[in-house]
Amino acid sequence: MFDAVAARYDLTNTVLSMGQDRSWRKAVARAVDARPGERVLDLAAGTGTSSLPFRDAGADVVPCDFSVGMLREGKRRHPELAFTAGDATRLPFRDATFDAVTISFGLRNVNDTEGALREMLRVTRPGGRLVVCEFSRPTWAPFETVYVEYLMRALPSVATAVSSNPDAYVYLAESIRAWPDQAGLAAIVRRAGWERAAWRNLTGGVVALHRGFRPTTG
Repeated sequence: MFDAVAARYDLTNTVLSMGQDRSWRKAVARAVDARPGERVLDLAAGTGTSSLPFRDAGADVVPCDFSVGMLREGKRRHPELAFTAGDATRLPFRDATFDAVTISFGLRNVNDTEGALREMLRVTRPGGRLVVCEFSRPTWAPFETVYVEYLMRALPSVATAVSSNPDAYVYLAESIRAWPDQAGLAAIVRRAGWERAAWRNLTGGVVALHRGFRPTTG
């Protein structure tokens, strides 16, 4: 499915989010706080747009994605990045390889959420950090009603106009509705072994930024 939408994926996301995707990426970059010389794993990186802030900060970033079509499009646009094909539940990296692991709008597409978070823990160095950016639940009830209506009715219509595979966005809308709320995802992060799990709402809870840290011992 993601192979089919690779060519216009970034444009479609910008249109469907009404330009909010740019501010969400900036929030992720601030939360990761990549520094020169650090190694950052960017999961569900798609075409690599989300990896650029880490590269620009001087970190050694590895964009990783399950979709080979996305990776091909990303390599065409950003040949300098080390695009890597990988399954989030069986990452092709050694233990304790990265200072930070991040995933934006991809965790809900993994078939084993907790298993993927445990794999992220495995490849993160002790004391290293996790940043997850994912769709969540609006905190104001009247807005949540409008938001759900947009997801199920307007989003597929808009996607038809701008996406190379609008049917994929029907699935995406349904996956957002089925996803845990902020507290629910934080509980899964803790069960996977991450410490100090916390979140911050963006855009009134439409998106939530989750953080965690790998324990320094054990």
